[in-house]
Amino acid sequence: MAGCSSNCGTTVGGCKNNGGCSSGSCNKMNVFDWLSNMEMPSNDQFNIVEVRFKNGSKEFYKNPDNVSLTTGDAVIVDVPNGHHLGHISMQGELVRLQMQKKKVKDDENVRKIYRLASQKDLEKYEEVQKRDNPTLFRTREIIQNMKLKMKLSDVEFQADNTKAIFFYSAEDRVDFRELIKMLAGEFRIRVEMKQISLRQEAGRLGGIGSCGRELCCSTWLSDFKSVSTSAARYQNLSLNPSKLSGQCGRLKCCLNYELETYMDALRDIPKIGKPLATEKGNAYLQKTDIFRKILWFGYKDENTWHPVAAERVKEILKLNKEGKKPVTLLENDLELKDDSSQTLNSDLDRMDKKYRTKKKGGKNKNRNKKRFNKNRPKNE
Repeated sequence: MAGCSSNCGTTVGGCKNNGGCSSGSCNKMNVFDWLSNMEMPSNDQFNIVEVRFKNGSKEFYKNPDNVSLTTGDAVIVDVPNGHHLGHISMQGELVRLQMQKKKVKDDENVRKIYRLASQKDLEKYEEVQKRDNPTLFRTREIIQNMKLKMKLSDVEFQADNTKAIFFYSAEDRVDFRELIKMLAGEFRIRVEMKQISLRQEAGRLGGIGSCGRELCCSTWLSDFKSVSTSAARYQNLSLNPSKLSGQCGRLKCCLNYELETYMDALRDIPKIGKPLATEKGNAYLQKTDIFRKILWFGYKDENTWHPVAAERVKEILKLNKEGKKPVTLLENDLELKDDSSQTLNSDLDRMDKKYRTKKKGGKNKNRNKKRFNKNRPKNE
């Protein structure tokens, strides 16, 4: 990319920084090679690498000629009926692990790398990429004129300029046979239509999420799992569609990130199906602090919320099930008041009151005496 500090050109020449570019603009969907500093036996090096193409799509390719490669290098690879240009995104033992994760077999279906891309290849590919946007806009006009219910999101030309892949999304099945004929005749290329989901579309287009960071689907997330509203309920999130939906219009993928942690913590939180019955009244659940294991209850005629530990709530539920009611949320029985101390100290209280009244009377007499002397004439 143009912003890469390792190369003054328009493509990545290989940062040799193990996938962690210092400028942050080397690779989309880049991978940090955490095994790069470990010495591997030379005779047991894995000869398959992962190659990244435009907007983050990745595939595995063999390196039969043992070409010396570095993460970020531009290579020419074999594709059906031609060749294409991509960049090395991962190599070594990480590729073996990734293939096992994606269940890709190391057989004859894995295509090979021809060679490192030369300067002439890079210049030609840059010229080919200039056709992407004009083709995209013109194809959208054709789709609109043909009144097809599909949304075209991206166009990718092969490096040999003989084929183009049109990425689109649609809710229903679309008959685009006439569209393919029209596109092939106008652009003089072989046309491939590829349907993608709305999440994949957002990943290819990119953007900034509500968190202020780049979208996960465009930077590192490649496996999209289903997200349901129950994930928001378990985490006590507000069921507001505008806050829970991402730029793709679907529920945010990040709702699943902490879901397992919440599910583990909820095992110690009792299920509240009805209000807790106490002698003071029915206490209604207002909110739950899952990780602190505290439930907040409030009475119907009060605005104050009372924090109650989860263990205490379980105890109250058990009492209610037995037909018993605690006095309050925090105590089962009223404390009996001890009146013996009042009887012992009653004499002292009477004496205090007696002397208190005497002192008040003495003060009044002194005040009257001072007033009398003040108003008395001096000649007397």
